[in-house]
Amino acid sequence: MSYRLVSDATLDLPVDLIDKYNMYIIPMTIVLDGKEYDYEPTENNLTIADFYKALREGKQSSTSQINPSLYIDHFTPILEKGEDIIYIGLTSGLSGTFQSANIAKNMLLDDYPDRKIMIVESFCASAGLGYCMNLVGQKMQEGYTIDELYDWAVAIQRKIVHWFTVDDLFYLQRGGRLSIAEAMVGSALKIKPILSVDEQGKLYAAAKVRGNKKSEEYMINKINEELSEKDHTVFIAHGDCEDRALALKEKIEAQTNAENIRITKIGPVIGTHTGPGMLAVLYVKD
Repeated sequence: MSYRLVSDATLDLPVDLIDKYNMYIIPMTIVLDGKEYDYEPTENNLTIADFYKALREGKQSSTSQINPSLYIDHFTPILEKGEDIIYIGLTSGLSGTFQSANIAKNMLLDDYPDRKIMIVESFCASAGLGYCMNLVGQKMQEGYTIDELYDWAVAIQRKIVHWFTVDDLFYLQRGGRLSIAEAMVGSALKIKPILSVDEQGKLYAAAKVRGNKKSEEYMINKINEELSEKDHTVFIAHGDCEDRALALKEKIEAQTNAENIRITKIGPVIGTHTGPGMLAVLYVKD
């Protein structure tokens, strides 16, 4: 029995990997400078470059979560083809999409009782979600059944490590992640919080350093401390700061035992809340 990997537009994964595993990506709505876009990585009317250019010009962006009816609209054609679904999306610690997906699942199973819809509780976002989906895609190609893959996905996402920094703290402040005082003081002192997600998928500040160099040193040290002995793959994600991502890649190659280092871009959905200059590393720890 065949099944389809499904995620949403918060997935910041290179398009070639999305295509490789035939993933189905549910678009999300972005409002940029008053204009509405339905964004998803493989086919969209808003490029990542144009999005960050608009942010740097001072234009405002906002997003909205996927509601149950939209999940039904996108799940239904897959089920009608006779395929089952395994869906992994944005962490419930940052959005209500997980709850919406489950509502849609329960409604659809009344009409498709012979199909399986597996909703994985995600504790990831952005390139962390992309990293998770890449690992899941590999196991799918190894021949895992949908039940085996569900169990494996639930276990592996707890081992995915996320470290990231942002250039402009006021994007986090507008999203309610920092107070206005914290954003003002941090910006004035050039303090960069090192952010991650906790066991509930919620953002927290793990450390505070001063400047880009110190933040990158912190992430490299963490890779050396935690990187799995079995999987040396590392993702680097950036919010329209490719030069910094490439430079970080060289440092990681020189200073750690990481392999298969892949650079990916932070798309508009997450970029709305982190702004230009976000830099992240993702890997699996034992």
